[in-house]
Amino acid sequence: MSSEKLIIGSEEWCALNSLGVPAIKARVDSGAKTSAIHAYNIKPFTKGSQTWVSFDISPIQGDRKTVLKCEMPVADRRLVKSSNGSKERRYVVRATIGLGEHSWEIELTLTNRDSMGYRMLLGREAISGRALVDPSQSFCLRNFTSEEIQSFYQRSVKKGDNLKIGLLASNPSLYSNQRLVEAGEQMGHQIEFFNLRNCYMKLDSGTPAVFYRGGKKLNYLDAIIPRIRPAMTFYGCALIRQFESLGIFSLNSASAIAQSRDKLYSLQKLFGGEIDIPTSGFADSPQETEELIELVGGAPLIVKLLEGTQGKGVVLAETAKAAESVIGAFKSLQANFLVQEFISEAQGKDLRLFVVGNRVVTTIERSAAPGEFRANLHRGGAAKRVVPTPEEKKIAVKAAKIFNLQVAGVDMIRSDRGPLLLEVNSSPGLEGVESATQKDVAGIMIKAIEKKLRWNAK
Repeated sequence: MSSEKLIIGSEEWCALNSLGVPAIKARVDSGAKTSAIHAYNIKPFTKGSQTWVSFDISPIQGDRKTVLKCEMPVADRRLVKSSNGSKERRYVVRATIGLGEHSWEIELTLTNRDSMGYRMLLGREAISGRALVDPSQSFCLRNFTSEEIQSFYQRSVKKGDNLKIGLLASNPSLYSNQRLVEAGEQMGHQIEFFNLRNCYMKLDSGTPAVFYRGGKKLNYLDAIIPRIRPAMTFYGCALIRQFESLGIFSLNSASAIAQSRDKLYSLQKLFGGEIDIPTSGFADSPQETEELIELVGGAPLIVKLLEGTQGKGVVLAETAKAAESVIGAFKSLQANFLVQEFISEAQGKDLRLFVVGNRVVTTIERSAAPGEFRANLHRGGAAKRVVPTPEEKKIAVKAAKIFNLQVAGVDMIRSDRGPLLLEVNSSPGLEGVESATQKDVAGIMIKAIEKKLRWNAK
């Protein structure tokens, strides 16, 4: 009986004709129960009396320019445990799979697999009774060259005028930067990455300009997307102001970024805007250490460097003695810091509400990794999609407006006295939020530029 079964390797090319996918590379994993395909922009809707789901597929790994738009009836919605232990409720669709000359119907769960090595996972339920896996082999049934794959997915070029967008950042290989470039190109625009260190300015009342290494003049740009590292805030904001003086739209303005990066000033603006924040204290002299600790309700408390980013320079002091030691260490380094009350009921979790163009487009809840606490959520914590309350959405939009930010990651925690705002980030990362929510946030940011510049596809 086993001789009648297909012999497949640890990776195989599959066809999913009912989804319009002529070829997609799948990881064959008999240890996984269910099969999954990379999908995003997942939206349920009703057709007749049945629930359907629309979604986008980018079938080629590392290529977000090739997009297939799909609609399928929903077969199920179930809780799936991933290889990293996290659980996610996914939509399930039925599709016909083609392996070599053979085909049959399987179930596929829809999930964002951008961070995985394969756009598709073929689990044991899909091959049970039909195939045997030889893990030492690959592409036992058929293999394709990159040229053949490209011929399967002939890209259509968008006609008409496009926008010329510059992405100002430091590292082109970061997920967020790659996604913005891909989203811009996918929507028909000319988008270029510029390392802000290699940009320079001509300050002249007659012919002001911004140049890129090699003498390329950047005055032709319609818009810029600034993704400025904290260490480059001063120069980055100066560069953005130069673009703004040339009439080039910046998705976030220089003044908005500068204000949000000053942690102390930003907290002062937030409570001035009647937004609740954790009780915080700030002083210049080490002689006020005991008073600072008392101001925030005593230990445990948070000691936070004003120049710190992504959880660095943030310490949980569980006792007054520990707090005095940390404060003393920071003072000896002549570092500016503040102390902040510790919200124990948050249980090591916070919310990030992603605001684009004065609306919350998606929200994740982040949980600290074991042994860490909420301030160090960037270090190995888990994230999942959540639905914010109307009050939380209102606070996030209001906070972004206070700084005049078109794009903002607004961090807050849920306390016994209501939502407390922690920080407003002017260059929020996209990887965590897109992976957890399967939302095309990069595309939403490009659409915000289109709306601001009143651009319409021809």
